[in-house]
Amino acid sequence: MKYKRILLKLSGEALMGDRQYGIDPNRLAEYAEDIKAVTEKGVEVAIVIGGGNIFRGVAGASKGMDRVQSDHMGMLATVINGLALQDALEQANVKTRLQTAIKINEVAEPFIRRKAMAHLNKGRVVIFGGGTGNPYFTTDSAAVLRAIEIEADVILKGTRVDGIYNSDPEKNTDAIKYDHISFDDVLRKGLKVMDTTAFTLSQENELPIIVFDMNTRGNLMKVVSGDAIGTTVN
Repeated sequence: MKYKRILLKLSGEALMGDRQYGIDPNRLAEYAEDIKAVTEKGVEVAIVIGGGNIFRGVAGASKGMDRVQSDHMGMLATVINGLALQDALEQANVKTRLQTAIKINEVAEPFIRRKAMAHLNKGRVVIFGGGTGNPYFTTDSAAVLRAIEIEADVILKGTRVDGIYNSDPEKNTDAIKYDHISFDDVLRKGLKVMDTTAFTLSQENELPIIVFDMNTRGNLMKVVSGDAIGTTVN
C-alpha cells in the first residue's frame, strides 16, 4: 500500500445515494465494504463526514437563522451520519470508534488526539463527528485539521466525480480533468477543491489531497494502492 494512514473525507450528500435527503442504507453498506477492504490490507483509516444530507448550517443562515445556531445544528447532523457509518462498519465486522468535537458522552467519545492515534494503531477505524466543534468552520476544515493532528499521509476526498476539472463536468461535457495539479495552480485557476481555509491549511502543512470518485466500488483500494485515479493536489 502506498499510504499507511489516511483521512477519508466524505460529504453528507454522498450518503443520500439516489434519494433527495437522508441516508441510503445500500450506499452506506457499499462504503463500509470498501473501507473494510483497505483496513484488511493494514491501512489505518480515519473519516470525517459532512452533514449536508440532513442539515447545512450555511443554508440555514441564508434563510435568516442565526449562523452560530445553524452551524451547531449542522455539527449534530454530522454526528448522526457518523453513528450511521459506525453501525454499517460494525455490521461489516470492522472495529470502529466515533469521536466528536462536541461532548455527547452517551453516544461517542470526545475527541482526544492521543486516544484517536491509539485506536488507529490498533487497527480501528476512527470517525470524527461534530466538525471542528466551532461555528463558521466547514467539515473540510475539520478534515484537514484532524488529518494534520493524527499525522495522516494524505487526505482522500471522496466525491461523485472522478477528480478536479477546469469546469463543472456535470454541466460541461468538454471539461478537462487534471491528473496532478499544484496547490498554487488550484488557487491561481480558481478551482473549487475545498473551502479556502481548509485548502490553505493543507497547503501550509504540505498535506496532499486526492479527489476521486468514491461511488465507484474498489476506487478507494486503488487510491491507497497508488493507482493513478482521481486528481492529486500537492
